[in-house]
Amino acid sequence: MIGLLSLAGACGGAGAQHSTLPPIPEPATVATLVGPLCQGDSCRCADAPGAAGSPTSTATKRYEVRIGPIDNELWVTIDNNVLYKSAERATECFYVDLRSGDHQVGIRAHGDNGFGARVAISELTRDAKARYDSFEFRCGGPGICTKGMLNDYRASLAKYKRHIHDPCGSTKIKGLTWDLGRMPDKLHPSQIFVSLVLDVYNFEPSHPPGDPACASKF
Repeated sequence: MIGLLSLAGACGGAGAQHSTLPPIPEPATVATLVGPLCQGDSCRCADAPGAAGSPTSTATKRYEVRIGPIDNELWVTIDNNVLYKSAERATECFYVDLRSGDHQVGIRAHGDNGFGARVAISELTRDAKARYDSFEFRCGGPGICTKGMLNDYRASLAKYKRHIHDPCGSTKIKGLTWDLGRMPDKLHPSQIFVSLVLDVYNFEPSHPPGDPACASKF
């Protein structure tokens, strides 16, 4: 895979359609969702500290996946979990528990007239009262994703040393790439598929989110 700061070849050429794009998933959430905010195949977004609860096992950590606000469909996959946001709801949140190690993540969006893509993944503290920003992808939302926005996003990744969004947490991003569908106007892609790996470390964070004391950690 191509690293965070080496994405130039992963973004495709204007107007090109790539056979490597996987099929668009079914419009449904099929996942093991956890915590008091989840029921069946949906969850409510946490509106207060601690609302998402904590894992019952010390071998796992709880993560929030927030999709939106955007106007179109979007899918996030984490390993075998498929998280789906419909066009009818601007924002969806999902909660999953992950063990230490690598977890493959995919983000997929499409639209005949363009799309917005906005996904944030956060690691929740064991007491669920704080969160570490583990990863964010944004192109449009509000507005439609453009090739220029993707270039700006790629440039913004340089600020994350060692590919860690919050060094006080215990999550690292690896192998971030994306591929695009056709761009008939050479500006707005018709589809996007983002791929990355969440590397979940097995230690428990001990500093609050954003603490400067974490600057040189792992």
